[in-house]
Amino acid sequence: MANAGRPAGGSARIEEVFAERLAEHPDAIAVEDDAHSLTYAQLWDAAGEVAEALADDGVAPGGLVGLRTRRGWRAVVGILGIWRHGSGYVPVDPRYPKSRRAYIVEDVGLRHVVVEDPDGTLAVESAAGGSAPGHDVPSDAAYVIHTSGSTGDPKGVLIRHSQILALLDACSATYDVGPEDVWSFFHSHSFDFSVWEIWGALLSGGRVVVVPHEAATDSAAFVRLLADRGVTVLSQVPSVFGFVVRSLEERPLPLPRLRYVVFGGEAVGPQVLLRWYDLALAPNARLYNMYGITEITVHATVKLLSPAELRAPGLGTPIGAPLPGLRLALLEDGRPVPPGLPGEIHIAGAQVADGYLGRPDLTAQRFLRVPGLGEDVLWYRSGDYAVERPDGEYEFLGRRDDQVKIRGFRIELGEIESVLAGQPEVRECAVVVTESIKGDPVLAACFVPAAAAGPAPEAEIASVLRHRLAALLPKHMVPGLFVPVRELPVTMSGKLDRGALAKAAGGHFS
Repeated sequence: MANAGRPAGGSARIEEVFAERLAEHPDAIAVEDDAHSLTYAQLWDAAGEVAEALADDGVAPGGLVGLRTRRGWRAVVGILGIWRHGSGYVPVDPRYPKSRRAYIVEDVGLRHVVVEDPDGTLAVESAAGGSAPGHDVPSDAAYVIHTSGSTGDPKGVLIRHSQILALLDACSATYDVGPEDVWSFFHSHSFDFSVWEIWGALLSGGRVVVVPHEAATDSAAFVRLLADRGVTVLSQVPSVFGFVVRSLEERPLPLPRLRYVVFGGEAVGPQVLLRWYDLALAPNARLYNMYGITEITVHATVKLLSPAELRAPGLGTPIGAPLPGLRLALLEDGRPVPPGLPGEIHIAGAQVADGYLGRPDLTAQRFLRVPGLGEDVLWYRSGDYAVERPDGEYEFLGRRDDQVKIRGFRIELGEIESVLAGQPEVRECAVVVTESIKGDPVLAACFVPAAAAGPAPEAEIASVLRHRLAALLPKHMVPGLFVPVRELPVTMSGKLDRGALAKAAGGHFS
C-alpha cells in the first residue's frame, strides 16, 4: 500500500498522512460521485471549514463529535474535518430510527454533531440528547462505531488513529495500490468497512468513487458503475457480491481495470466465487478474503482465494493468516488447542482496540490477558471459532454464541429479542436465522402471542410487530419474517431449540 504508512516518528494522525498525499498531488481527484468531485486540495479546504465551524461553536478538541450525514463525499469531508479539529467522529446514521440515534448520543455523551442540512451543506448542531457525561478519550481517538450488544444495547468501540494506520501498514504487504487506483465507497460510514474503503484509497493517493444509492440497490447499475469509473479496488460483503455475479451472468460486462476484490463482513461461500472465475470478465482481479471485527480495526487476516483454494476440501471458510503486526491464537477454556481442533479466535497486536467506551464490565469480558501468551499482551476474545490447518493457515467455522452476520452487519440476536420481548403482544420470543427460497439468510422473529394481543388474527399481530420494530431498530436488524408459534421448542436438556425454530420459520417461504 504505497505511502500509506506513518511519517517519521510513528505517532501520526491520519490527517497528517493525508497532508503528505495532498502535497504530492493537490489537483488529483480525491473523491467523486455522479455530480461532484473534489481534488485533494478542495477536500482539505472543505474539511478545514468544518474544523473552523467546530472551533467557532466552542467545541474543544480532544473529544468526540457526532457525524450525521448520508453516505457520500460530504461524509468524507465531515470525517476529515472532525479529525482536523482534533476530535474523533461518531457516526449517527440518519437512516437509523430516532430512538437508536438518541441512544448513541446518550451513550457517548455527545454535545455536538456535524450534520448534513437538506440543502447539502454541513453544519454544527448541539446534541440535544447529550445529557450523559462525556467520556475521557485518548488524544488520538479516531472514531467510535457501535456494534450489536447482547444486553439489548449497542456498545461503542473506540479506535485510535494509530490502529487505523497499523491496519493500512499491515495491508501493504498484500495490496500494491497507489495514485492510479480507484476505490469504491459502497458501505455506510456506520460500518467499519468504510474506513478501509476511504482511507485505504486516500492515504495511498488514490480516488474514492461514491456508489450512489440507486447503484447500491441495483446490481446491474452497480456493475455499470464499476466499468464506467474504472474501479480497481472493490470491497464487498460476500452475499452482496452474489448479486453482482448474478447480474454479470445475465448481462456480461468486462471489468479489465479491476485488480482487487476484498471480502469482509461474513463468511465466503465458494460456489459464487467459482461462478465469478468462470465468467472470466475481470482477468486482472485477485479475490481476497479478510476476516475481521470492529474491535480489531476492520481486518485481521488475509487469504487469496484462487479457484484451486475454493475447490479444496476443508472444514470451513479459508481466512488465511494474521496480518503483519497481529497474533492469532485458538483457545478453549483459556488454553491453546492443538492444530486441527476448533478453538475460539483470540487476536492480539497493534490494531486491537482498548475496549468498549464506558463499558468496563464488557471490556473485561472481551479484552483480556491470557496466561502463557504474554503477561503484557492484550487479547481480544472474538466469539468466533476457527481451526488451524496443517499449513498454518486458518479456516473460519462460525460464531460461538448467537451473534450472526447478515449482509455484512454484525447482529446480536439477543438485542432484537430484547426489543421484541418488550412488546405487549409478545409472551415469549426468539430470533433465529433461516434461509429464503433462494438460500439467502433471513432473520425470523418467532413469538408466542400474549393475552394482551386479544383475539386479533396472528397475521395482524405480526404486522403490528413488524412496524413497531421498524421504528425501534435499524433496517438491517428488522426481521424479514414474523412467525407466531404456540410455544418455543426446547431440546432434551431443556434449552431453546433454535434449529427447530429455524426449520419451522423456513417453512413459511414454501
